[in-house]
Amino acid sequence: MEVKKTKVGYTQKKHNQPIKRYCQTLDLIDDSQIIQEYIDAHAKTNHWKEIPTGLRDIGILEMEIYILGNRLFMIVETGLEFDWDVAFSKLDTLPRQAEWENKMSFFQRSNGKTSSEKWQLMERIFCLYDSDGE
Repeated sequence: MEVKKTKVGYTQKKHNQPIKRYCQTLDLIDDSQIIQEYIDAHAKTNHWKEIPTGLRDIGILEMEIYILGNRLFMIVETGLEFDWDVAFSKLDTLPRQAEWENKMSFFQRSNGKTSSEKWQLMERIFCLYDSDGE
C-alpha cells in the first residue's frame, strides 16, 4: 500500500460531546522496506480486528496516524472523562494488544517499550479557535 499525499484534507467525524485530543509522535526505523511493511500492517484489510475494538473499549473515539518519511504522528480523540494512564493500563490486558505491540515494535525505534512509553505525547504550542482552545 503506497502512501498518497493529499492537499484536500481529511474529513473529521463530529461527536455529540466535547472531546479531548492527544497528539503523539514516534519514529520508525529509517528503512523504506520496513516503513512500507508498517504502512501495510495498518491497512484496513490487514490490521487485526481486536486492535480497534480494544481502542474503542478503553474510550478512544477516534485515532489517526500520519507519516512523513520515518516520522509518525498520531492523533487520539477521547471524551472529557478519559484518563490516559488508566485506559492504557487496561489496553495492555485486552486480547491481542500485547501481541500487536510486540509485532509493531519491530518497525519502531522503541527499544521494547510499551505503547504509552514509545509514543511520545506532544505539547500544543498554538491553536486557532474562536476561544482559547481550553
